[in-house]
Amino acid sequence: MNIDKGLIVVISSPSGGGKTTIIKELLKDKKYKFVYSISMTTRKKRNGEINGKDYWFVKKNDFQEKILNNELLEYEQIHGYYYGTPKKPLQDWLNKGNIVLMDLDVYGAFSVKKHFPDSSLLIFLKPPDLKSLEERLRNRSTETQDQINQRLMRVPEEMRLGEQFDKIVINKNISDTIHKTKQIIIERISFK
Repeated sequence: MNIDKGLIVVISSPSGGGKTTIIKELLKDKKYKFVYSISMTTRKKRNGEINGKDYWFVKKNDFQEKILNNELLEYEQIHGYYYGTPKKPLQDWLNKGNIVLMDLDVYGAFSVKKHFPDSSLLIFLKPPDLKSLEERLRNRSTETQDQINQRLMRVPEEMRLGEQFDKIVINKNISDTIHKTKQIIIERISFK
C-alpha cells in the first residue's frame, strides 16, 4: 500500500492549548484536501459534542476489543479514559492524497511518526504561559477542578516532549496561530 501520497499532520498541545480550534479553522479552507481523523475515546461526551464528528464515543470493552484486533494505529489511557486512532480510514485518506489532520497527545504523535516517518508532520502548539493555559481550561467549563488539576500536572512533561516535534507554534493569538500552522503545512506539501 503506497502511503506516501498524502500527509498526516498531527497537532498536539497540552489540554486547552487550542488544537481543536486550529483544526476546525483549517478544515474550512477548501483549497487543500484537508480531512479530520476522528479519534475514538471511552470518555463521556461533553455538551455540544457529536458522536462521529468530535470523537467516536465507545464503551471501554469495545475499545479493548479494537486493541486486541489490532484495529488502532495508536492508543493511550489518559486521565482514566482510552483514546486512540482507527487505522483503516487513515490509510484510505493517505492513499487518496489527503492532508489528514489529527488532534493527538504527544505520545500519540510520536506513534504516528514511528509508523509514517516520511508522511507525517508533528506541530506542537505551545501556550504562551501556564496561567493562560489554566484560564483556557477553566473558561471552557467542561472539567471539574480535580480534572483541571490532573491535566495541569501533565503539562511539564508535554512541554518537554513538544520540543521534539517537527515544528513549534506559540499560541498567543488564535488568528496568528492558524496562519502560522497553515503556512507550515503548505511549505511541507510544497517540498514533498
